[in-house]
Amino acid sequence: MREYELYLIIDAELEEDAVNAIVERVTALAVAGSGGLPGEMIKVDPRGKRRLTFPIKRKLEGIDIIFTFQTPPAALTEVERFLKFNEQVLRYLVVRTDER
Repeated sequence: MREYELYLIIDAELEEDAVNAIVERVTALAVAGSGGLPGEMIKVDPRGKRRLTFPIKRKLEGIDIIFTFQTPPAALTEVERFLKFNEQVLRYLVVRTDER
């Protein structure tokens, strides 16, 4: 298992329930793991609504959330696929943090 950090920017025009649904789905996919190895969510840090430095998909504001979790590398494909095809997700970045 490796430790990852996911930085997520969600459309600020969404209702709180829709944002919570995205957070729950990402958490479920990260914790599900693969190959019988479940992952572990270490921390979910919602940063709130912020003004973007430059427009992304014609949006000027976004909701920032940082996830820290441990999961097998194969489980990241499911997380990234969900984020890639979700229209409410403006940007995401997954970084491996366990190697120093």
